[in-house]
Amino acid sequence: MKKVPKQPVLVALLRAINVGGNRKVPMAELRALVEELGWERVETYIQSGNLVFAASATASAAEDVLERALERRFGFAIPVIVRSAETWSGYASGSAFSDAETERPNLLHLGLSKRPPKPGAVDGLVKYCTRGERVELRGDALWVDFPAGVGRSKLTPSVIDRVIGSAVTMRNWNTVQELARMSGDAG
Repeated sequence: MKKVPKQPVLVALLRAINVGGNRKVPMAELRALVEELGWERVETYIQSGNLVFAASATASAAEDVLERALERRFGFAIPVIVRSAETWSGYASGSAFSDAETERPNLLHLGLSKRPPKPGAVDGLVKYCTRGERVELRGDALWVDFPAGVGRSKLTPSVIDRVIGSAVTMRNWNTVQELARMSGDAG
């Protein structure tokens, strides 16, 4: 019997869904949609659009396919950012702010953008930092430490998108760790 090779495991982040009762994407419907695409071992984590699945597609191709499928199904555009399980494991192995990983993991965020950040983007974001906030770019990972909380930060999603130059979605350190566990288990 011929052995079928395993499909690569991918992590997808859907941006700005299920926030404040708007842009509803139920996770059961998201899982069903992804399975209809022929992708396997589909899992979601919490209601904010975190998805782990296996597919014989590149991260970039999976982004495109998933964005089109989501718009057809739910009737609105949803930016999707996809990374390989290997890339995700790198994020989870250590942030730019190791102290925040243990002291305030829910306030340490990983930001990923659709396109590479504009030159000077970090300097542009630092101008908005208040209350001890820190920003660092490592590879394609934007790390933001919000020690006083995200709610009143001047580093709003619209500011971050504008300064970076494309849509950015963020997940806290706890979520980064859980998605790493899930994508490792799926592999």
